[in-house]
Amino acid sequence: MGEISSIQSRFIQYINGIIHNHRVSHAYLIELNNYEQDLTFVYSFIKMILCNISYEELESCQNPILTLIDDGNYPDIRVISSDTGVIQKSFITDLQKEYSNKSLLNEKRIYLIREAEKLNGFSANTILKFLEEPEDDIIAFLLTDNRYHVLDTILSRCQVLSLKEEKGSYQVDDSLLDILDCILNPRQFFLKYRSYMDDIFLDKNVMRNQLREVENVLIAYLEGNLIEKDELSFLSSKTSDEVIHILSVIEDEVPKLDFNVNFKLWVDALFSRLIGG
Repeated sequence: MGEISSIQSRFIQYINGIIHNHRVSHAYLIELNNYEQDLTFVYSFIKMILCNISYEELESCQNPILTLIDDGNYPDIRVISSDTGVIQKSFITDLQKEYSNKSLLNEKRIYLIREAEKLNGFSANTILKFLEEPEDDIIAFLLTDNRYHVLDTILSRCQVLSLKEEKGSYQVDDSLLDILDCILNPRQFFLKYRSYMDDIFLDKNVMRNQLREVENVLIAYLEGNLIEKDELSFLSSKTSDEVIHILSVIEDEVPKLDFNVNFKLWVDALFSRLIGG
């Protein structure tokens, strides 16, 4: 499959873990370094999902789905792009109308939005229904060259992956250390329940922001971009699969905070899932 860079190798390791652990999300935002080169890896991930195989198995796989995708003839993949500076609302409503019907192949349906930063307020509000109320057989791939140019309402509802070479390393704020330690060792949360709820996990907005920071740290750790410090030694005891599991739980649970949930019950459920494996 040709020589790959270190960031591409880490991306492959990450998506292999997703497939192996059956943790496919309903929405991914993938940050690309170069659209034409990196699309190969995006489509490899799509093929892995549809065929339930690892990256290394793609080359020998004989599933006709792969040929259909390579030829641009797979009927359940839709690509949305715009030649202007905006992805119009009509593009999204057309997609929703098309995907209201059943899959032609009785498989998962995929849609890719190129240059997701072009989603404006109108088109973003329209796509949010897909992201907030996902159907089991529909998966979104939003592509961008800079995650921070994508609207926060979109970004917060996607699992973020990156094929972009990092210019620097991720520095962990000391205030995040206790939260990280608790998330990675969730049993201690119930042992110190009152102190965590009174001093750290104050309300849903604080918790949402904290967990997004935790996601950033864990992704940086998987990508090899985390600045090491003695206080983070507990990370080294976690395998990549365990970290991916934690990220998947956070991704599943954080959107629920947008609804009228009992905050303390939500926190209990989050840590119960983290312990449950």
